[in-house]
Amino acid sequence: MLIIEVKDNESIERALRRYKHKVRNTKLLKNLRKNRYFEKPSVARRKEVLKAAYKDRKERDFSDQ
Repeated sequence: MLIIEVKDNESIERALRRYKHKVRNTKLLKNLRKNRYFEKPSVARRKEVLKAAYKDRKERDFSDQ
């Protein structure tokens, strides 16, 4: 759980902005969405390999230009 302490003379909007920034930096939502459903380890590995291959192909295509 993330806790944001509102400082003296700080507006609620500013505190909310700090909270949203902290949530984004800790990748809290990404982790919650990832753990919403169980994913078999073999499927997770396959996704990881496919993602790495995609990144590698994009990098090679970019460097050829």
